[in-house]
Amino acid sequence: MPATGLVQDISAARRIVVKVGSSSLTTAPGVLDADRVDALVDALAKARGGGEKEIVLVSSGAIAAGLAPLGLRRRPGDLARQQAAASVGQGLLVARYTASFARYGVRVGQVLLTGDDLTRRGHHRNASRTLDQLLAMGALPVVNENDTVATDEIRFGDNDRLAALVAHLVLADLLVLLSDVDGLYDDDPGTPGASRIEEVRSPADLAHVRTGGAGKAGVGTGGMVTKVQAARTAAAAGIPVVLTSAVHAADALAGRSTGTLFHPTGRRSAGRLLWLQHASSPQGALTLDDGAVRAVVERRTSLLPAGITAVEGEFSAGDPVELRNTQDRAVARGLVNFDAEVIPHLIGRSTHELAQEHGPAYRRELIHRDALAVLATPD
Repeated sequence: MPATGLVQDISAARRIVVKVGSSSLTTAPGVLDADRVDALVDALAKARGGGEKEIVLVSSGAIAAGLAPLGLRRRPGDLARQQAAASVGQGLLVARYTASFARYGVRVGQVLLTGDDLTRRGHHRNASRTLDQLLAMGALPVVNENDTVATDEIRFGDNDRLAALVAHLVLADLLVLLSDVDGLYDDDPGTPGASRIEEVRSPADLAHVRTGGAGKAGVGTGGMVTKVQAARTAAAAGIPVVLTSAVHAADALAGRSTGTLFHPTGRRSAGRLLWLQHASSPQGALTLDDGAVRAVVERRTSLLPAGITAVEGEFSAGDPVELRNTQDRAVARGLVNFDAEVIPHLIGRSTHELAQEHGPAYRRELIHRDALAVLATPD
């Protein structure tokens, strides 16, 4: 990394989120490697010092750690056995971290999250409070997706994305993504002539990067694609990101030259909006007329029933839904205030009229502006 003001900021970062992948913690058959865990903990404990820095660890490895104890030679393809492996492996993973950090007198706290914890108002607030309180009490949170009950999360293995969202949630000063590859390359690292990219200042710097096969691990499901996407998500929220290998964790945490540095490309946004954009899985869709699209996208107002022309999907109040224009293009996401079966009776009607007919509960917006994230501008 060049000697810039940003690097100085990274060196001085007080709250850091670190993500480590399965392949950095386990052997090929899926056995948790105590030496690898201890090496990572050594780097984290040294960076943490006497509490001058706060570290949140987002750790993959639960499913991988549960393979061997259950007699599985490789990661199973069916969801039920993946969940069973996660159930066994999560205990082994946290026990290993607990024992390793105990060498430094550091207590760990396990935090398991699902998509609902990232998008729903109450769950989001609870997750934020829990992580803040653990850090305030001097504990080191170890975060993972709740793979024993998750569905979409477990299939896509996207702890890279989870780390970016956790970094936003805890207002981190830095996100460090650790892998088995020492940075982002312009081609597969095994390809002759491939070179490491030291800095990414904007999406344009990624235009000629091929990430398809880079860093794909046999016991995990993530690859370089998910890491780049996570880095861009965090950078868009104003958080610098260092992508490097686990063996260079100490260098990354100290701000020394290693891996690939992603410069922030945006500013911090309101709490849940980033979660809606990047973590939510829409349970349905609402089609908006042209006036409603302009109101939502340009004026950033709440969505009212009068602007809806169609509804699809099965969802409940509080679920994330996609908002589409008349060309069927997604323009926003939001948390809806009514069940799907109710909305057809609200289409095209004013809240005043609905309140008179059905009561004051129907005076509410369909989606409040504080629970709405714009994805695109209208055509």
